Amino acid sequence: MTSRAERKYRVATAFQRRVGNPLLRRMPFQTLLETTGRVSGLPRVTPVGGRRAGGAFWLVSEFGERSQYVRNIKADPRVRVRIRGRWHTGTAHLMPEDDPVARLRTLPRLNSAAVRAVGAELLTVRVDLDG
Repeated sequence: MTSRAERKYRVATAFQRRVGNPLLRRMPFQTLLETTGRVSGLPRVTPVGGRRAGGAFWLVSEFGERSQYVRNIKADPRVRVRIRGRWHTGTAHLMPEDDPVARLRTLPRLNSAAVRAVGAELLTVRVDLDG
C-alpha cells in the first residue's frame, strides 16, 4: 500500500471508530453487520451499506482484507445483518473473484460513493441469509 493510501486508511478508520460507527449504530434503520470478534469472541457491530438480493445480502468492503469485520469473517463466517430494523442470521463469503466496482453500481448510491471515495482495496462480501 502506498504511503498516501496508508494515510487515507488511518484517517478513515480513526474517524469511523470514533465518530461514524458509534453514531450510525444508533440509527434505527441503518444496516448493521454483526461479526464475532476473532480475539475477544464478543459481538462486533459495524454499520455497512449494501443491498439484499433474494436470499443474499451484498456489500463492498472499502479496505478489503484489512477491514476488521472482514478479518472477523475469515475467523468465523457466521454473522447477523440488520436490514430495515430486522436482524437476519447468515453465512458471509468473501468474493475476491467478484468485480467490486461493478458490484458498487448495484448498491445504494450514497454508500457506493463513500466506499469509492475512501476505499483503496475493494472486496465484495456476500452474506447468504438463513431462511
